[in-house]
Amino acid sequence: MTEITTCDLLVVGAGPAGLAAATRAAELGLSTVLIDEQPAPGGQIYRAIASTPVRNRAILGDDYWHGEGLLAPFARSGARHLCAATVWSINACGPDGAALPGAAFEVAYSVARPGQDPQAALLHCRHIILATGAQERPFPVPGWTLPGVITAGAAQILLKTSGVVPEGRTVLVGGGPLLYLLAWQYLNAGVKLEAILETTDSAQWRKALPHAWGFLRSPYLGKGLKLLRAVRKAVPIVSDVTALEALSGDNGKVAELRYEAAGQRRTIEVDQVLLHQGVVPNTNLSRAVGAKHLWNERQDCWEPAVDGWGATSVPHISIAGDGAGIAGALAAEHRGRIAALHAAADLGRIDLATRDREAAPHRTALARATRGREFFEVLYRPRSQFRRPVGDTIVCRCEEATAEQVRHAARIGCQGPNQLKAFLRCGMGPCQGRFCGLTVTELIADEQQRHPREVGYYRLRFPTKPVTLGEIATLPQTQASREAVVRFKK
Repeated sequence: MTEITTCDLLVVGAGPAGLAAATRAAELGLSTVLIDEQPAPGGQIYRAIASTPVRNRAILGDDYWHGEGLLAPFARSGARHLCAATVWSINACGPDGAALPGAAFEVAYSVARPGQDPQAALLHCRHIILATGAQERPFPVPGWTLPGVITAGAAQILLKTSGVVPEGRTVLVGGGPLLYLLAWQYLNAGVKLEAILETTDSAQWRKALPHAWGFLRSPYLGKGLKLLRAVRKAVPIVSDVTALEALSGDNGKVAELRYEAAGQRRTIEVDQVLLHQGVVPNTNLSRAVGAKHLWNERQDCWEPAVDGWGATSVPHISIAGDGAGIAGALAAEHRGRIAALHAAADLGRIDLATRDREAAPHRTALARATRGREFFEVLYRPRSQFRRPVGDTIVCRCEEATAEQVRHAARIGCQGPNQLKAFLRCGMGPCQGRFCGLTVTELIADEQQRHPREVGYYRLRFPTKPVTLGEIATLPQTQASREAVVRFKK
C-alpha cells in the first residue's frame, strides 16, 4: 500500500451505477478504478450477489438476481476494483507540484484486509464519478435506538449476506416499496410476520392521483400489485398509523410497540421492530467536495444539483445513480453509463457527437425506468411527525442529543446545523451527520418557521469517515511532505 496509483477515472461505489459507469468507461479506453467499501461488488441493492447463501432464487426475487448481469461485463472491462476500501478525502490538485502531472484530484483511501490493520493510500485521477447510492431516511421515534429495533435496510443486508432472518414476534413499521419488498422476501423465506404498521398518510392517495397515469404505464404496476397481494394476504396490516413508540422490557431489549391508528391507542408485543420510511441520497462525499445541493420539495431531502450528464458544480466531478436523486436500480445503471460517456468526452477520449449518439439509447431506457416515480414520491411522503420528532426522542445517535435539545437551541437563536455543533456536537460523531442531518435541518426549520433550504445542512470536511493515526502514518511520502519534515526539523 505504498505505491501512488494514477488513473483517468475514479468511480466511488460498486452498486448498479458504479458498476455500469466503470464498465462503460473502461470499454471506452479510460484507465478506470472502482473503489467500494464492501468486499464484493453489488452495492446495497445487489449486495452479496455473487456470494449470498440464499440460493433459492425465488426468495429474493428476479429484480435482485438481475444484478448478476453486471458482474461479468465489469470483470471483462479491464477496470481495476479496489474492494473493502473507504474513500475519506478528495482534494483538488493545486499548482504547487504536490500532485502528479495531469491529475485533477488526489484521493486518500484506506483498505481493510482481514487480519490486518487498515492501511491508507493515495490515488491521483483526472475525473471522479461518485456513485454512493442511497441511505435510509432517519426514522426518529421514541425507542428507535433500543436493541431489537433496526432499519428494514439493515434487516435486508442480513438476509442477503448471511441468510439471517428474524425469529419471534416481528413487526415492520413505516411505508414505501422497500418495506413491502422485505415483507415479501421474508414470506418467501418462511418467516411469520406479526403485522405491518403502515405510517403512510391516507390523504396522500388523493395528492398522488395526478401522477397515476405515468404509474399505470410504468414497470412498477404489475410488480407492485403482485407483491402487495401476496403480502396483504399473509400479514395483518394496520393503516394510517399516526403515533409510534417502542418500549423495552426487563432485559433492556424492545418488548412492546405502542401506536395510534384511527384515533385508537394500541399495544403489540414484539421481539423485533423493523423501521423504514423511504430512502434519500447519500450526500456526505458530494458535500465534502463542495458540490452544490438543492432541497427536493417532493421527497423532503437534499440532493446534489446535477445536469443531464450527472455533472456537478465542481469541474470533473460527476454523480450517478441514487446519490444524485432517488430513481431506482435500473435507472442507476443507465445514469452510470451516461456519466461514463460524459467523463470520456470530458477527458478527450471521445468527441461530443459520439457521446450524444451513444447516450441516446440510455436516455430512452432511463425515461422508461423512471416513469411513474412521481406517483411513489407523493404517495409515500413521510408524515411530518415522523420526520420532526419532539421531546426526549434521540435525534443524534452519536452524541445522544434529543429532539427537545435541538428545538431549544433553535428557540434561543441557533441558526443552523453548523452552529448547532457548538451547542450539542450534533453531526460531529463517527457518522458525520448521516443519521441526523435531515432531522436537524427540519427541526430547526420547524421551530423557526423557516424553509429547510434557508436552514441549510452540515458543512462537511474531510476525513468523511473515521481514520486512525496509524492509517495516516501508512500514507506514502510525497516531495511536499518530505520538504515539510525538513522545515520542521530546522
